[in-house]
Order: sequence, then C-alpha cells, then structure tokens
Amino acid sequence: MTLDSYQPIFLINYFKKGTKLSNYIEFLKQVPIFSDLDEDSLNIVANSGFLQSYKKDSLILSEEDAGNALFVIAGGKVKVVRSDSGEKEVILAILNESDFFGEMALLDGLNRSANVIAMEDSKLFIIQRSEFLELLRKYPDVSIALLQELSTRLRASSMKIKALSLKDAEGKVATVLLQLADDIGKIKHGIVEIEKLPFQHELANMAGTSRETISRTLHSFAKKGLVELDGSKLRIIDYEKFQEMFK
Repeated sequence: MTLDSYQPIFLINYFKKGTKLSNYIEFLKQVPIFSDLDEDSLNIVANSGFLQSYKKDSLILSEEDAGNALFVIAGGKVKVVRSDSGEKEVILAILNESDFFGEMALLDGLNRSANVIAMEDSKLFIIQRSEFLELLRKYPDVSIALLQELSTRLRASSMKIKALSLKDAEGKVATVLLQLADDIGKIKHGIVEIEKLPFQHELANMAGTSRETISRTLHSFAKKGLVELDGSKLRIIDYEKFQEMFK
C-alpha cells in the first residue's frame, strides 16, 4: 500500500463544547514525560492542548509537514513509516496509548522526519509548539523525562539499524519481536505476551524482509519452543533467553 492510498481524514474536535481537558488528568499521568508532575501542573498541561480524532488509515503527519505540534496518543494505535518513492513502506515504530510523537521536529523546528498513519480509529492529544516549549521551560522534570525518552528511542534505533544491516532473517525478526515486547508486551513469570501482534505484512515492513520470511521464521521459533502462537497473540516463552540469543 502506498501513501497515496491513505486518506487524510481529519475529524472535528473530539470534545463537545464545554468539556474540560482537566477531566483527563488520569490519562496524562500515564504519559512518561508528564508522569512526575503534580495535579496542578497536570491541569496546566491538560489545558495547554486539545484532542482530535482520526479514522483508521488516515494520514496524521506527512514528512513535508512543519514541526509545529506534539502528539500524544489518548486512544488507538499509529505507525511511524518512511516510504521509498511512494512504493515501499518501512515501519519504523508502532505506537500505542500514552506514547507520543513529533518531538524531534518540535524541538528543532524542521520538517517531520517520517509519516504517521492511524492503524485504527485513534484520538490524539495535541500541544502546539509554543505551548510545549513553554512547558519545557516551566517544568524541568518534563525536559529531563523527554531527554530520557529520546535516549531510549535512540538506543532502539541503533539496535534496529544493527539488526537490519548485520543480522540474518532470524535476527531481524527477533529484533522486531523484542521491540514489540518492550513497547506493548506484558511480562509474567518470565513469559512476555504480545496481545495484538501486527499483521505479517506489517512485521515484514518493520524487519525489512518479506511476508513469507516472517511466516517461516515465526513457525521456526515456535518449533524450537522459543515462542507460542495463539491467533493474534504471541508469547516469548523465556524472554531473557530470547534476548540473550538475539542481542
């Protein structure tokens, strides 16, 4: 699917007139860069932005867009992608509720570095650049948390570049599974469950390989007892061992 097939559907403000964003303090507490703020500060953050709804497959951001806002996912799921001449899509990341994006262009004022597309109906909390920069000046904790998150993402990007350039097919697929485990997995007794595994063509776009390779490698992992496949769920049986094998 090319970017031309995505519909830039931008819906009206999610809230009805008179609804206060301060009612959504509990949501903001789950966002890493805001989690250390007190109630009064969270109220200020809540009233610094607004919510918008996007339909599944709608283009939220384009690489050509100016970096004028920060986006926090209040509901739904999005993917960050780059495309090759509008033909081949490479998924850089899949983001879920409480994740945020748009911070790089927000800080340097340059154009966006990738496209962002809604994978399902989604609600996004949007803070304009001027308001967010003011929050950074007013609350050093937000600045520190943002730097920590940027460092985490940089490490993840370095790991992915290494996997795509140096590892074999198993290594590439394992790297993607480990990324998903960190992002959306739930761990219990050493077993990590990814409840909603992306479709195989999406995994292929993330790993820089083919859909057939994804299918073959997942079944190979299952045969070796490394993972369990259960419909749209995937379980990494021994997470630490899996990490050690494919680090």
